Parts: sequence; C-alpha cells; structure tokens
Amino acid sequence: MRVFAGYVTVISFMLIFFTTLFFATDEWNKVQSFQQELEHAVSTDTIELNRTSLLLDQDGKVFSEVNRPFRLYVPDEKIPPFLKDILVASEDQHFYEHVGFDAGAILRAVVKNLVFTHIQQGGSTITQQLARNLYLGQEKTYNRKLTELFYAHEIEQSLSKDEILELYMNVIYFSNGVYGIETASQYYFQKSVTELNQAEMAFIASIPNNPGKYDPVEHFDQTKVRQERLLDILVNTSKLSKDEAEKWKKVPITLNVRKKTDLYPDYAFYVENELKDLIALNEGYKVELENASSAEEKKRIAGELEERFQDVISSGVRIQTALQPVLQQRSVQALNVQLLEDLQGATVTIDNKTRNIVAISGGRNYQKYNFNHAFQAFRQPGSVIKPLLVYGPYIEKYKADINDKVNANPYCIGDYCPINYGGVRPGTVTLKQSLAQSYNGSAVRLMEKVGIEEAFESISPFSFERVVNEDKTYASSVGGFTYGMSPLELTDAYTSFIDGNYQASHAIVHVKDNNGNILYQWKNDPKKVWSPDTTAKIRKMLNEVATSGTGRAAYVSKPYVGIKTGTTNNYHDYWVMGLTDTLTTGVWVGHDIPRDMSRIEHQRPSHKIWKAIME
Repeated sequence: MRVFAGYVTVISFMLIFFTTLFFATDEWNKVQSFQQELEHAVSTDTIELNRTSLLLDQDGKVFSEVNRPFRLYVPDEKIPPFLKDILVASEDQHFYEHVGFDAGAILRAVVKNLVFTHIQQGGSTITQQLARNLYLGQEKTYNRKLTELFYAHEIEQSLSKDEILELYMNVIYFSNGVYGIETASQYYFQKSVTELNQAEMAFIASIPNNPGKYDPVEHFDQTKVRQERLLDILVNTSKLSKDEAEKWKKVPITLNVRKKTDLYPDYAFYVENELKDLIALNEGYKVELENASSAEEKKRIAGELEERFQDVISSGVRIQTALQPVLQQRSVQALNVQLLEDLQGATVTIDNKTRNIVAISGGRNYQKYNFNHAFQAFRQPGSVIKPLLVYGPYIEKYKADINDKVNANPYCIGDYCPINYGGVRPGTVTLKQSLAQSYNGSAVRLMEKVGIEEAFESISPFSFERVVNEDKTYASSVGGFTYGMSPLELTDAYTSFIDGNYQASHAIVHVKDNNGNILYQWKNDPKKVWSPDTTAKIRKMLNEVATSGTGRAAYVSKPYVGIKTGTTNNYHDYWVMGLTDTLTTGVWVGHDIPRDMSRIEHQRPSHKIWKAIME
C-alpha cells in the first residue's frame, strides 16, 4: 500500500508538471523533445568528473596536485563491499530494487514538507543524488525535484546499478573540499580506501549525509556518533552481526589529515607549461598557430588550446616527470642563499644521459605561478654564446686545433668595435686561451672567418625561440641579440657538448590517464650538431675555462668539468653555463629591469650558485 500510494503521488506530480508546462509556456513541442534531450544529457559519453591531476617525481612520488576540487577516482572493483553496504544501508536501502526513485520515500517526504513552507526532506535515492551532483546542482525547489526524478530514471536506464554506485561514490562530497571515497580516505587517513579497516570505512561513510555537521576535523565527536549509528543500521539490515558492530565501535579512530601536496613550485609551474606545449604538438595546435594568418586567428587557436589543456588537467592525469627532489632543493637553496634582496636569478639542470630537466629554480623565494625566470626571462647571453656561435662553428669548418693562434686584440668591422674586458690587449693567443679569458676581439675575428650565415646555421637546431633575422650581425659573436635567450634555452643548447648531439630537453617523461594508458610523451630524435672531433676540442676548451680561466670560482672536482661564463654590457647579466660528467647546469643572475651590477662582480654570485648545485 505504501509503495502504491507513493507511485500515485509521483505520477500525479508529473501530470501537474507537464500540464503546467503546456499551458504556461505554450511550448508543447519542447515537451515532446524532452525525452530525447534527456537521453543525450545523461549519456555515458557526456559524464565528465572534475578530477585532480598529479605530478610525480622521478621515483613516482606525488609532489604537486593540479586542479581543484580534490578528487581521486577509484573504480568499482577497488571499492570495498563493506563501504557499498554501509552507504546503501544508510542512504538508500531500496537502491537495488527501485527505478531511480523510491516512491514510498517521496510520499513520506511530501507529507512532512506539507507542514513547512519550504522543502525539508527530499526522499532522494542514491541515483537522484547522483543526478543532482552530475547535472542539476543543490537547489531545493519542487520543480528541481521533479526534474531530478526524470534524470534519475534516465540514469537507471543508461547505467547498471554497479556503475551508478561507482559514480556516486566518486562524486559525493566529504567536507573540506574533498570529493569521492578514495579522496576522503587519502585526505583523512593518508591511506587508500582498500587499506582502511571497517571502523574507518564507517567513519568516513558518515560524512556525506551532512558534510558540515559531520566534518571529522571540526566535529569529530558527532562524526563518531553517526559512525556508530551506521554500524547499528548494518546490524538491522543483517549486513553485520551485533558482536562485529560492537567490536568496530571500540576501534580507535585516529585522523591523519593530509595537507595539499604542492612542493617545488618552480618545477611544477614549468611542467604545466610544458604539458600545454606537448598537447599542442600532439594534437595539431602548434601547426595551426604557426600557420595562423592573423592575430585574431592565432588568439582563437590559443583559446582552444587553453580549453583543451584545462580539459586534460581536469580529467585527472598522472604526469610523470624527471624531477630529482634533492637536486631541486639544492638548486633553490643555492639561489636563495647567494642572491641579495634586490637580485633575481634562475637555474636549470639537465641530466646528461636522459636529457631530461631534473631541477629548475625560477627566482629568489619563488612563489607558484609568478614569473619564472628560468624559462620566461629572455636576456642577452653575453659570452656564453661564444662556444655555440663562434668556436664550435670555427673548429667544425676549419678543423682547427685548440692550440692554433688567433689575434685577441680589439677588432673593428665597420663601425662595430667591441673591446675586451678591462680594455686588455693580449695580442696573439691560442684558441684555448682566447675562450678561457673570453676575449671579444678574437671572437669577432673568428666569426668573420666562419661567416654570419654559417655561424647562425650552426645554432638553428637549438630551441632559441626569439632569435630573429635582425640578430645576424657581428655583435652576436659577443652576445648582442635583439631579445636574447632564456636560461633554459641556453642550458639546453649546452647539452650538445655532451656528445655532439642535440635533443630538446624536457621535464615530462609521459602523461597517463586513470587506467595507466599513455596519452602523451615527447618523441625527439637526437640531431648531430658537432662532429666528435669538434665536441672533444670544445670540451677541452671549456675545461680550461673551469681550471684556469673565467670559470675558476665555479670549479668543482669531478671526472669532467667544463664551464663558460658571461657578463653583458654594463654588467646587466651574469651567466655561468657548464657541464660535468653527469649534469649540465645553467645559472643566470640579474634584475627584472636591467641595471649595473658591477659593485657585486667580485662576489661572483652566479659562480657560487653553479658550484653549490654541482658539488
């Protein structure tokens, strides 16, 4: 009788709803298409939960969470049956029997609500709650409740009971910005839901009924009272014996609340930017942007790329990176210790074997999403460009020996007359000595012999985003560029001196979905830049810089160490680029608005930072 009366009530409300809609709006054609629209709305293809993406270090440990709300998805097979039993028993005892709504429960709710002027009790099933969370929001009106019934029924037509329960347990709210049963387990106990005991399962299952009232952090005692009530419900529904219930009631509950993981902001921010580049490359946005015929078209494509990036992030991907936490901490500490309050800087470290970026520091006391000097600052490279643009091409073209002689005195080409540091006139020196002391006169002479076009051709394989045609002047031989390079770009280019090959360096190893399928990964084939002979000679020359030249203050004792330093006009930038047998690291020190740093030159901040990282 109770069920029959409930169904009569529901059908009556539906008739009233459609009659009102017909006469009030005169849009019966829309009513006729309601079912088709509803079927499309609740299609399994359109169900997209907003999930948290995770950034993993080289050992697979999470170091940063991207996207809120906090939701870690768990599939049905990994949800303990006890948890399913307790939530069904407490939220919807007729879940496995009804067609999306419980007519008897709705009748009781209607009778109760007649006493009040607004909805007090909803009689909602698990399916209705799922419909509300996925599609409808939490508004409490009779119109919304009626719509909820239609959605719930359609969900029941589209999904199995197990699928509905799986979705429900992944979307419901567990207070403190936490969504889903696995997320709640990780947040309140720092354990996977499969590792919880039954007392803990019952405890977190107490929260969704009233997340504010049963917030375990603020109202632990009330949550414990409800936990015991849920265990009693399981006894009443024959899912648990009385003795078992009493046993689990006595088990102590110890919260181990998990703070949001947000370590290494310098590196994490770069990874998010690199992910967007990876998506652009794999899904064609990069080519579209390059071929855009107008600024408006480029803006439109960039907007579409941003939307796609947000879609990927909100799908809950796992981004495996090459981050080495110890090296990252050392890099950040070195930068912060050596930089004075008004200075800025950046460091990049790349693993020689994998060509992966293992550490990045983006600025003094860097805060996430602030300007990251490691890859967003473009500055004049100074003399660190010389091995790449001058000495490498010269040795490659003429098979020169490092002991061959060159005039290092100041040299003019037209009205361009760069002087050497300190105004020295060293006369004729070897190529090795010329690079070690970073003489400008010899650099201009060597570039003249190579030819500007040929010299620039040698750096074309590298990822120098802002090198433009206007840079093709003799001033570039000593670091004079229109826009310059970022610390990441220069460090990346120096990896070509590991073995003569260049392969663009990246932080991301691969990106996987929730099922472990690889969605994205870089596919870079090494390019030969320098012959083995040229590579060996440049390495010897860089070692000379480290042992007896301008890089002495950065020297570290390693099986191999090679360094090149750079200082730009008016002491606006200090650079140290170099490599050991295992790592390649670049350091930049300067100001956001360039200004003279001559007063701190003797302190060698860039040298000290490089040494602290590489020791």
